Amino acid sequence: MAETIRRSLVLQEYDIKETPQGEQTTFSIRFVKKNGEMVFIPKAVACGLPFNMKENRMRGVLPVDAEGNSTGHPTPVHIDAIVEWNHKKVVL
Repeated sequence: MAETIRRSLVLQEYDIKETPQGEQTTFSIRFVKKNGEMVFIPKAVACGLPFNMKENRMRGVLPVDAEGNSTGHPTPVHIDAIVEWNHKKVVL
């Protein structure tokens, strides 16, 4: 059986933006878009969005490469659409 993680723990981990050494915290994420498309980002960092993320239950993710450089654009993700976090299945 695959490892699981609770959604509340995912959000707590998401809120940790950097390590004690000042480096951005990276994670992998799999989520479902509104149109039903499954998206996997193997390495990403948390980023801000131009609206109240907590009210809208959204979080922003930015794909990065091995050096931490942006490789895409900020993507809004609805927290209920997250199905995998750091290769662990997300459960309620």
